[in-house]
Amino acid sequence: MMKRVFWLIAGLNRRMMKILFALALIAYVASIERGEIKIEQIIDEAVAPLREKIRDLEQFSQKYPPVKFLSEKDRKRILITGGAGFVGSHLTDKLMMDGHEVTVVDNFFTGRKRNVEHWIGHENFELINHDVVEPLYIEDQIYHLASPASPPNYMYNPIKTIKTNTIGTLNMLLAKRVGARLLLASTSEVYGPEVHPQNEEYWGHVNPIGPRACYDEGKRVAETMCYAYMKQEGVEVRVARIFNTFGSRMHMNDGRVVSNFILQALQGEPLTVYGTGSQTRAFQYVDLVNGLVSLMNSNISSPVNLGNPEEHTILEFARLIKSLVVSRSQIQFLPEAQDDPQRRRPDIRKAKMMLGWEPVQVPLEEGLNKTIQYFNRELEHQANNQYIPKPKAARMKKGRPRHN
Repeated sequence: MMKRVFWLIAGLNRRMMKILFALALIAYVASIERGEIKIEQIIDEAVAPLREKIRDLEQFSQKYPPVKFLSEKDRKRILITGGAGFVGSHLTDKLMMDGHEVTVVDNFFTGRKRNVEHWIGHENFELINHDVVEPLYIEDQIYHLASPASPPNYMYNPIKTIKTNTIGTLNMLLAKRVGARLLLASTSEVYGPEVHPQNEEYWGHVNPIGPRACYDEGKRVAETMCYAYMKQEGVEVRVARIFNTFGSRMHMNDGRVVSNFILQALQGEPLTVYGTGSQTRAFQYVDLVNGLVSLMNSNISSPVNLGNPEEHTILEFARLIKSLVVSRSQIQFLPEAQDDPQRRRPDIRKAKMMLGWEPVQVPLEEGLNKTIQYFNRELEHQANNQYIPKPKAARMKKGRPRHN
């Protein structure tokens, strides 16, 4: 009985709604006929949201950073593996603004789409979600940066790290099929701990079975592969041995000295220093990318150090970052990590003489302040859950010839 009453009331309600809607429509039409509401007004109200969307799209099309125009003969098609990572995304900015066509390849293990989203939709830019362990045959120049570079990241999956630096490099060296030049982003870790400062003629001394071996030896094998392909197959190769680098877009939890200290200082946590803090590092801001581009376009095929020869102890860095953040964090000393290099400073005479490059564009404190501001914004977005990705402009997929 109760069910029948319910459905009767529901049926009456539906009929009443239809009657009310019909009466409202009759009144609306009558008001139009009396001239109280003009047809133009109705059209304007309906079209207004569309006009707003068009305005937003027009504004978005002008939000790309300024890009230099290059003619077809000067414009290169450039592939950057790991191009959504820390250094890779800054390199992407440089090459895009120089007017080249850039394809970024990243599997987003440590890279983030946010780092390159400001180029999405640009006709010169393409982003591919791809793991370099699988082959890829495109472009005129290849910047091979794909590899986790911080100890926590590369120790998390040492086998994957070895594969990325060996099989991944092998796949990029198959660039011989399209005649591309390859620049390998190698590392200062190939030198090991014994010689100081490190110059390109030193062969290195690395623990092949230690916790860092997956990265250190992986990069050493990658260099060997590059020169084997150069000698046997005629592939043009460039090798950059990169020293400690910092700047905006660093992964906040990458576990390296600068990011650790900044994050800890901003959050009021103890700044963790391993050992006595007397170990030294030579940090450069991410203007490193200018050195990478200079090396790629040079005729230097032998390895080149890219780093800052200004040496500081880890403890000095902790105190400097603490003062720049104006943090009350304490400095906490922990047991020294295994195979942690005691001294690290590059000899960059070769880069100065042959490339005309040195890391002088951004002073240390200025670069640290920029990085601190970036980390602070990231923490605010996280706390407020307020980060909103930029809108993506629709575009036609760019047609490119396939190389078989």
